[in-house]
Amino acid sequence: MHPNLNTAASIIEPLHLPIFAEKQLQVFIKRDDLIHPFISGNKWRKLKYVLRDAKAKQKTALATFGGAFSNHLLAVASAGATFGFKTTGFVRGEELEIKNPVLKMCHLFGMRLVFISRHDYREKTFYYQKYFTNDESVYYVPEGGSCLHAIPGVAEIALELIEHYDHIFTATGTGGTLAGLAQGVFERQLKTQVHGVAVIKGGDYLHQEIKQWIGEVPYNLHVDFHRGGYAKTDNELVNFARSFIRNTGIVIEPIYTAKMLMALTQLASSDFFKPHEKILCMHTGGVWGGHGLLF
Repeated sequence: MHPNLNTAASIIEPLHLPIFAEKQLQVFIKRDDLIHPFISGNKWRKLKYVLRDAKAKQKTALATFGGAFSNHLLAVASAGATFGFKTTGFVRGEELEIKNPVLKMCHLFGMRLVFISRHDYREKTFYYQKYFTNDESVYYVPEGGSCLHAIPGVAEIALELIEHYDHIFTATGTGGTLAGLAQGVFERQLKTQVHGVAVIKGGDYLHQEIKQWIGEVPYNLHVDFHRGGYAKTDNELVNFARSFIRNTGIVIEPIYTAKMLMALTQLASSDFFKPHEKILCMHTGGVWGGHGLLF
């Protein structure tokens, strides 16, 4: 496998927001967004062992699904170009109404884009079989990258922690990052509570998905901070993200990381944490897909 698949541990920086000082909390952010410019954040960690499995099975192509602004599509396209796979991305939406920098970068990396109407997008199995039935060269990567092979890559985050944290927070979309974090903390026997902030409406169903990957490993899932649903925003969330960027110099997007951080500040305001507790939050990347929502 290409040597660049192994990456150094991402840096951890302190977060100084007024609410954290008021509540006497020590809060830090792990900058997984800096791992790679295009295979950034949790996408790199999820794909690490997926790509190794694809190579071990002598696959030469990757196929996956995603929305028009999907950072997952961009990550797979970049990974394909980097590690020698042809790539196909099935995109939710009509081609004429989807012209954006994310898909242009996917195309630049050589990804073949197949556009599917929003109505038909739920029929993923049909479309995959339509294009790849009996094609043994193709490796299927689930939408969002969450699968059994994604868990070990995310779990390695726990190996990078040289200090104790009382809590670790991550944004949660498909559940893979939360599952991997919980697995890693469990394997290292750390006395740390792992929290996921669901960015989708009705996120309780994620418990069943996560259980398939890690069984009864403990974690916490917060389902009331989705701000209306996946990729839904409001003025309060957008203003929070803009203010955070101005005051920290750290670029975030309102689909994942901003929702998690906003939830963290609201939990702090409601005295969810004890004074002097130490909290680590994950910057899971994804800034490419969310830029447009901040302007």
